[in-house]
Amino acid sequence: MSPILEGKGVTKRFGGLTALQDLDFYVNKGEIFGLIGPNGAGKTTLFNLIAGAYKPDTGEVNLNGENLTHLRPDQICRKGIARTFQIPKPFSNLSVLENVTLGAYFGTSQQKGLKEAEAKALEAIERVSLQGKIRTLASSLNLVERKRLELARALATQPIVLLLDEVIAGLNPTETLDMIRVILEIRASGITIFMIEHIMNVVMRVSDRILVLHYGEEIAEGLPEEIACNPVVIRAYLGAPTHA
Repeated sequence: MSPILEGKGVTKRFGGLTALQDLDFYVNKGEIFGLIGPNGAGKTTLFNLIAGAYKPDTGEVNLNGENLTHLRPDQICRKGIARTFQIPKPFSNLSVLENVTLGAYFGTSQQKGLKEAEAKALEAIERVSLQGKIRTLASSLNLVERKRLELARALATQPIVLLLDEVIAGLNPTETLDMIRVILEIRASGITIFMIEHIMNVVMRVSDRILVLHYGEEIAEGLPEEIACNPVVIRAYLGAPTHA
């Protein structure tokens, strides 16, 4: 089976800092692929490269075999990759419906009129259980509602791959369980998910496979149960040298 998303030899430097070093990865269609690692490991940098916010110094990122590294973020979004941000970034002075309608209108290659875009937005809002807030300004939402809005905006672009950057962070146990349900339902609808998450019991529970980064390099990749007992991963999280 060919991967739906693949990185080959991806390297990114910021001055003298190497954020990612010669990274290879692949994500299979229909799976939830987890990305973990200590702070500063290069996780969000990788998402920024996939989504087009950064360009790699070397290497490439492919979607269904097509090299995306020369494309702008808006072009990559229209190819089928959507993302959320660790810190939600809605248009604060617009309503929930207006925010998501913008995603539906501009974020897909399929041309839509405003009414059709709004209908797609309403579908996305319902998928994240935010339908009771459609007329509410984004600035009035609490944290979990802003995270749901962020997710709805991404879903409204009709992605085939969804990049989730810590959508669980900051949620209480009840909110966490509900967000897990939403994530699993999104995958069940046919969308492939690549997710960054620091809450280990969540990423271990929902991921089919997990990639672990440390100082911009892969130190492990495998099934959740393999990652959980990997001594190199344990040392990285405890702060001991990975070669010890």
